[in-house]
Amino acid sequence: MRTTTQSGTGYVPAAESLGAVLAPGARPKRPSAWSASMTFGWRAMLKIKHVPEQLFDVTAFPIMMTLLFTFLFGGALAGSPTEYLQYLLPGIMVTSVVMITMYTGVEVNKDIEKGVFDRFRTLPIWRPSTMVGYLLGDVLRYLLASTVILAVGLILGFRPAGGVLGVLGGMALLLAFSFAFSWVWTMFGLLLRSEKSVMGVSMLVLFPLTFLSNVYVNPETMPEWLQMFVNVNPITRLVAAVRSLMAGTPDTGEMVWVAVASVLFIAVFGTLTMRLYNRK
Repeated sequence: MRTTTQSGTGYVPAAESLGAVLAPGARPKRPSAWSASMTFGWRAMLKIKHVPEQLFDVTAFPIMMTLLFTFLFGGALAGSPTEYLQYLLPGIMVTSVVMITMYTGVEVNKDIEKGVFDRFRTLPIWRPSTMVGYLLGDVLRYLLASTVILAVGLILGFRPAGGVLGVLGGMALLLAFSFAFSWVWTMFGLLLRSEKSVMGVSMLVLFPLTFLSNVYVNPETMPEWLQMFVNVNPITRLVAAVRSLMAGTPDTGEMVWVAVASVLFIAVFGTLTMRLYNRK
């Protein structure tokens, strides 16, 4: 850097002078992986604060689903809506939360289109923290949706035999699986070109998974060829695990299956997501 004095002579500042002006204090430490992830998680929550309409899918939609299926099928399948609700509510809770996981990919795609990710890539932070932050912010949405469904179910007559601990255990297992499953949609958010494409692919995958499962009816009433798909469906296993916890009869096998599936989702789709993120 060279400046000119009034007399016309050149002046080059000393390195010590420049250092004192540009960096008067000690250089701040690089944020930890946890700190950076929580910061991006807080950013995701602030987006909900500024656009509260985003809460529609975690409040109105779960209430509508619970009321619709309880009173539409309750009398025909179980003799009364209250009896059917004991079987239905854990499945509806799983369906509603899993369905809204797709919005993680939609939000990722929106930020890419706006160019926000180009700024994130220049920051001296742990690279996966941007993606982990999205998912941590969405865990709050999953918790809110689960709580809303549980409250509506209790009002309608749902009485979990597992008590408070069974309900909390089922909700915790659901949130853990949803966090892992959301990595699938972050990958699609990076891979596809528009948010409409992300939503289209998400619905194409989620509808068969949620409806061809044990959410609404016992799989034993289905044709054998359909049972083959239903029995290996991860949503079926998740519903069975959550239902067993809320009923007070924990199924260890199903719980282990869900835990292993969650780890695999993170390992496979988390790796693919970060590879796409680094290359995009």
